[in-house]
Amino acid sequence: MTDYSKLSDVELAALLNEGDTLAYTEIYNRYKGVLYIHAHHRLKNAEEVNDIIHELFATLWDRRKTLVFKTNLSNYLYTAVRNRVIDFIAHQKVESAYISGFQQFIDGREAATDHLLREKELSRLIEDEVQSLPAKMREVFELSRKHHHSHREIAFKLTLSEKTVKKHVNNALKILRVKFGTLLSLLLFLFS
Repeated sequence: MTDYSKLSDVELAALLNEGDTLAYTEIYNRYKGVLYIHAHHRLKNAEEVNDIIHELFATLWDRRKTLVFKTNLSNYLYTAVRNRVIDFIAHQKVESAYISGFQQFIDGREAATDHLLREKELSRLIEDEVQSLPAKMREVFELSRKHHHSHREIAFKLTLSEKTVKKHVNNALKILRVKFGTLLSLLLFLFS
C-alpha cells in the first residue's frame, strides 16, 4: 500500500488527474491549514475563509481530470486562494457600495417626500390665512406676493396711493407673523 504522505506534489497531482481520492485527501490535508492561514490573514473572517477553502477544494476535485498545473501544485493552490480572496473583497466592496447607494437613495426619497408634504401643508396653511385677511388687504397682498407687482403698479391698478398699498402689505405681513411666527413670514416674503 502507498503512503501518500511521502509522495511529492507532482506525484499527488498526477494521481489526482487520474481520480485518486486518497491523493485528493492528502492534498487537502497537506494544504488546508496553510491556505486557511494565508486567506485568514487577508479576510479575518473564519466563516468566509472556510467557505473559500472548501470551494477551492471542491473545484479542484470537480476539475481533476482537466487540470494542468503550469507551476507546481502549491503555487496553483496559493494563487487560487489569493484570487478567490480578491474576488470576495471586490464583491464585498461592490455590495457595500450598492447597499450604501441604495440607502442614500431611500433616505433622499424619504427626505424629498417629507419635504414636499410639509411644503404642501405649509402652503395650504398660508393660503388659508391669506384668505382670511380683510378683502382689500388680501387683494393688495396677493398682487404683491403672488403676482409680483410693485407697489406703484398695485396703486395704479386699484386706484390707491402707494403709501396705502405699502400699509396693506405691511399689515398683512404683521398678521401672518403673529399667526406663523417671524420665520414663516420671512419664508413667505422670500419664496412667494
